[in-house]
Amino acid sequence: MAERRVREGDLLWEPPTELRERSNLARYMGWLRDERGLGFEDYQALWRWSVRDLDAFWRSIWDFFDVQADGEPDVVLAERRMPGARWFPGVRLSHAEHLLRGADDRPALVFRREDGLSLEMTRRELALAVARARAGLRRLGVGPGDRVAAFLPNAPEAVIGLLATASLGAIWSSCSPDFGVRAVLDRFGQIRPKVLLAVDGYRYGGREHDRTGVVREIAAGLPGLERLVVVPYLRPDAPPPEGAMPWEELVAEPGELAFERVPFEHPLWILYSSGTTGLPKPIVQGHGGILLEHLKCLALHHDLGPRDRFSWFTTTGWMMWNFLVSGLAVGATIVLYDGSPGHPDLTALWRLAAEVGITYFGTSAPFLHACMKRGLRPGEVVDLRGVRGIGSTGAPLSPEGFAWVYEAVHPDVWLGSMSGGTDLCTAFVGANPLLPVHAGELQCRCLGAAVEAFDPEGRPLVDEVGELVITEPMPSMPVGFWNDPGGERYRRSYFEHYPGVWRHGDWIKITSRGSCVIYGRSDATLNRAGVRIGTSELYRVVEALPGVRESLAVDTGELGREGELILFVATEEGVELDDALRRRIADALRTELSPRHVPDRILAVPAIPTTLNGKRLEVPVKRILLGARPEEVVSPDALADPTALRPFLEIAERLRATAGST
Repeated sequence: MAERRVREGDLLWEPPTELRERSNLARYMGWLRDERGLGFEDYQALWRWSVRDLDAFWRSIWDFFDVQADGEPDVVLAERRMPGARWFPGVRLSHAEHLLRGADDRPALVFRREDGLSLEMTRRELALAVARARAGLRRLGVGPGDRVAAFLPNAPEAVIGLLATASLGAIWSSCSPDFGVRAVLDRFGQIRPKVLLAVDGYRYGGREHDRTGVVREIAAGLPGLERLVVVPYLRPDAPPPEGAMPWEELVAEPGELAFERVPFEHPLWILYSSGTTGLPKPIVQGHGGILLEHLKCLALHHDLGPRDRFSWFTTTGWMMWNFLVSGLAVGATIVLYDGSPGHPDLTALWRLAAEVGITYFGTSAPFLHACMKRGLRPGEVVDLRGVRGIGSTGAPLSPEGFAWVYEAVHPDVWLGSMSGGTDLCTAFVGANPLLPVHAGELQCRCLGAAVEAFDPEGRPLVDEVGELVITEPMPSMPVGFWNDPGGERYRRSYFEHYPGVWRHGDWIKITSRGSCVIYGRSDATLNRAGVRIGTSELYRVVEALPGVRESLAVDTGELGREGELILFVATEEGVELDDALRRRIADALRTELSPRHVPDRILAVPAIPTTLNGKRLEVPVKRILLGARPEEVVSPDALADPTALRPFLEIAERLRATAGST
């Protein structure tokens, strides 16, 4: 727990003068003044220009970062509409070319595995490795438009594979090796890869996990697969499965480091939605859109550059891995960690940061909350003064979580909470080196991201909670979904509610200062006596109580019908959810939020079900409580632990039986 009481909006940090004056964002604003004759009195004025004059803004990003291409970028936005925006139609470029610029002896990546295996590569060594992998993929017949799928951990081979694939104009797609066979086939089966890169196993939490049998099943289940390439990650001396090519053979021959320049919207990679219902959406993003967006976000909003060692705790199954790899484009050294963040204890990542000199430490809000609940003070365990920035995403970070960072990590660190999504592979609200940090708040709406909070009639709100929408196109918005030629599935996913406006599915409040607060998924809203309540507010209070490990809240009400607010609680080991703890939960919610937040029922469960990427299953659990069959609302292969859902099925049956007897 944080040592002092903190409220949403409390000022915790202000950027030092040196950061404000020497940041990449300050340098960009100076460049706009000198090169474009554009002066802005503050960040908010700059943001307003960036979302109104899209052509001038995105052309400035192109020029400021010296994007290399064939053809002239004279036409920036050929069609200003959503969906269907067309960006830079007259150019051809390569995402990989920009990540591999400057093949010199500067460090490119640092790799650590939880068992101590380590590797470091310079930019020259990485470029040579990519050239070898590129040559190997070409020998296998991979060319523009072909798909290369990867069942790989957060290791150098994944980075090399991505860059080699992109250099050929082929299309990358990856899953983490902890995914089950069905989850992988649900994803890769939709895109029919020509080549599958896979590992024989991985280590996590001090245990070895052999995946050779899983890899064989995946390869056998992929239609059109021509070659399986296996990285001997778990057992380096073991031969590959029968019929598979060893990684060493793929990269055995030197090759030319060349780049196939492709149209701006040529597919770069395919990411996936969580897939809780039906097949995961295969989200296609293009070379140019991702390049411009990541240059902008990493350099201007996270202030990253050649002096930085940049990490984010992630797997290859989460968009933050793709975001991390793009750190190479701004000259940063990327730090890859493969293993459990809690092995041998929760100081593992903090120790890594001190050991390898991480300057920007990216993680998730659940990790920071877990450290806070354990009472950790990592800044007293290791020297973290070299960490100048901490990034948090994946869920809303509570005000107490913000305060804990400043009290337990370092009082001078810049905490950049951010929110975005797989759909755009970026943050559209997040960090800013020129602005202060307030507890519970994301510092700003990002440049070029026309984010608003809408009421049900589509009117923008300030200092009130509304639907998070994006009212103008962004280059990294999906080119489309794979196998969705008419774009119907894409339109239905984002543009059905507000025509011509992207509805993201989160609750957001935009303050009069321009900062933002995310309150959780809008489709999981609690509606109590006509008042909408974001679930993150409730979790913040409940999970701060001693003995509570995690929780999940569901409102069983539907349109025109009141329901119950049910709170499911998983307790710490050795703690029982008894009447006394229920009273403490209810009292805390009544006191800290309002009487409306007090649940009608508080029920014990062993664990809270989440997706493979850690998202709580609020909507599927609600639908199960309302009578839907589990197979209709969630795929077991989309769950981190399918067994965690079973108690909810039993509870749903009991509730229906009780209702039927009254």
